Amino acid sequence: MGDKVEKILVCGDVEGRVNQLFKRVSNVNEKNGPFSMLLCVGDFFSANSTQWLPYKRGDLKVPIPTYILGPHDPQVVANYPNLKGCELCENVIYLGPSGIYPCNSGLKVMYLSGKEVLQSKTECTFSNSDIQALETLATSKPTIDILITGQWPSSVCSFAKEPEGCNPETTGSKMISRLAFKVQPRYHFSGTEGVYYERLPYRNHKVLNEPSRHVTRFIGLAKVGNPEKQKWLYAFNITPMLHVELSELNKQPPDVTECPYSENTSQLQTQTATKSSGGTQFFYDMNAKFEDDGRGRKRRMEDERAGERKHKPPKPTGPCWFCLASPEVEKHLVVSVGNHAYVAIAKGGLVSHHLLILPITHFQATSDLDDDCKEEIEKFKLALKRMFKSKGKAVVFFERNYRSQHLQVQVIPVALKATGHLMEMFMNIAESNGFELDEIPKLSEISQVAPPGTPFFYVELPSGEKLYHRIKKSFPLQFGREVLASSPILNVPERVDWRECQISKEEEIEERNVIRSTFQPFDFTLEDDSD
Repeated sequence: MGDKVEKILVCGDVEGRVNQLFKRVSNVNEKNGPFSMLLCVGDFFSANSTQWLPYKRGDLKVPIPTYILGPHDPQVVANYPNLKGCELCENVIYLGPSGIYPCNSGLKVMYLSGKEVLQSKTECTFSNSDIQALETLATSKPTIDILITGQWPSSVCSFAKEPEGCNPETTGSKMISRLAFKVQPRYHFSGTEGVYYERLPYRNHKVLNEPSRHVTRFIGLAKVGNPEKQKWLYAFNITPMLHVELSELNKQPPDVTECPYSENTSQLQTQTATKSSGGTQFFYDMNAKFEDDGRGRKRRMEDERAGERKHKPPKPTGPCWFCLASPEVEKHLVVSVGNHAYVAIAKGGLVSHHLLILPITHFQATSDLDDDCKEEIEKFKLALKRMFKSKGKAVVFFERNYRSQHLQVQVIPVALKATGHLMEMFMNIAESNGFELDEIPKLSEISQVAPPGTPFFYVELPSGEKLYHRIKKSFPLQFGREVLASSPILNVPERVDWRECQISKEEEIEERNVIRSTFQPFDFTLEDDSD
């Protein structure tokens, strides 16, 4: 099966910046290749074609086979000698308005150029008939590995975190939402929004009602060379679906969500077009139900999404040692207090600067937090990263929502030279304890992976990787400490059990004072003081 693996590159809107694109692609290909192809989503050309001309003439060479979509702007149509599809220069192929490109390896790439239109179609748009034609093609060749479109699907953010800087509900295409729902690609890439967004994978079957199917991963890419330095080149490996065992293909990752597109996409809602359109226009709403308002018109009713219901955090069943207002709290441990969260030193710390980030009021886990508390905990994480970085240290955050009553984010500094061992040690020690840790997307949040009430272990590594385990039966309570205490990391195996590491109250106060002084230049809560 290994010889069937394809290495693919995908980029966002090029907009004429071909020198920067091909220089980067050439470097990546030399270091990590060979890549079999580059797929360009969004706008490849701009009104200024100065950089393109040397490639068109053959003076400069394109490093790998590059496949592009058609125009979205009438100003660049002249760059396409044949709008049905053609080779623009050596190694640059315009795929055409829509279709399926069959690779020699068996990989199936479906493409759709242009923007959605409901009325008169132009060379820069697509219509309902194009969508139906692609659905028919997919029926005859039901193995779509990759879907590339210029526009985003309109409803892609349902059941997932929304991207910053764009709103697909208003700028995305409902027709593309329908297409993605129908053809169920394994990967879906889009451009034109100018932002990078990697959605959590979503399932393509109804749980308990249908057999498992493969998941779909949607990735929106930013513009080549964007000043915000958002990700515009995406590299991945894929084995064509035809060469993957069904059991392997249909494995469900731990962070999978519901499909963002409604079953209503299986039927088109139709409406008579205006006389000037000369025909019928089609539209469909992925997120709405309709009922008659009594005057012959249809009124939209929002779908009730199970994951969007407000969740009330559980109240403590008895005395809580961590609710800041509780008389049980050992307040001499507190380092800094914000509006919604606070930082304290850990009792029986693994190292001298072992800290905790905790919500002021009672929340059992990160998945229960309200937005304000979640935001402030992230601010504390960032401030602590900066503090430890100033001391030449990296920091590991982990949380165990199992046999614990109040959310505790453990904060443990490690030497920079030890960070390269962290992933391996977490994986190996998890395996020796009889369970697996799964890596989840860097942009995802634990609340997207673990619904409220789910027992879990979760760790954020300095490199940005996030590891997660959903606890189903038992779980070693000192697992996080065991990993970090191991010889490649902190090398303090005798300190795995916190109860063996406790110090006197006087020593705790002294340690608290040292940390408070060290943290003061990075403490954002002090900025609010107005005395």
